[in-house]
Amino acid sequence: MQKLLLTVDKISTLIGQFFSWLILFLTLMISWEVFSRYVLDSPHPWAFDVMSMMYGTLFMMAGAYTLSKNGHVRGDVLYGFFPPRLQAGLDLTLYLLFFIPGVVALAWAGYNFAAESWAINEHSNVTADGPPVYPFKTIIPIAGALLLAQGLVEIVRCVVCLKNGAWPKRGEDVEEVDVEKLKEMVHVKDEDIAKLDALVLEPKGSHK
Repeated sequence: MQKLLLTVDKISTLIGQFFSWLILFLTLMISWEVFSRYVLDSPHPWAFDVMSMMYGTLFMMAGAYTLSKNGHVRGDVLYGFFPPRLQAGLDLTLYLLFFIPGVVALAWAGYNFAAESWAINEHSNVTADGPPVYPFKTIIPIAGALLLAQGLVEIVRCVVCLKNGAWPKRGEDVEEVDVEKLKEMVHVKDEDIAKLDALVLEPKGSHK
């Protein structure tokens, strides 16, 4: 079971990391468009639409990845103090009542939007000769399906935690800096940091 959970995590991670490159392309595209518009006086009418679609794709395809890392926003003020079983019970209730119905609706509606868009060969009407919209709308049901698959994995994790009293492990990936672990790695103690702070804050000339 744990191997299956980690496999789905890995798929979500690889997809999220692949689409994360869009932020680089988006940055380059925005920079080029600004240069082209204000320096070369040659703006591209389709640029704004393409930028919006690139950002929307990045946002949607990061959903399953973020969920696999337990990185979505939650009210940790109280939740973080709850024992694992209580956390799992709350998560399971919310997944069943809100997450699953919402994501299924997203995937189903997204499929209909994409099918209709392909059928009419839809293009953006924000500008004349706008770029095609149907590839972008196809991302909606795909992102919904991936998010649903990851959500089912999270539900299994909740059930395992309710049974064992501890959360099952997740795959390792880039994480926020753990200050305490960093201090252990570089062999720095709190007393050393305090001495350094005192030295920095010491008025000039007082050490003479």
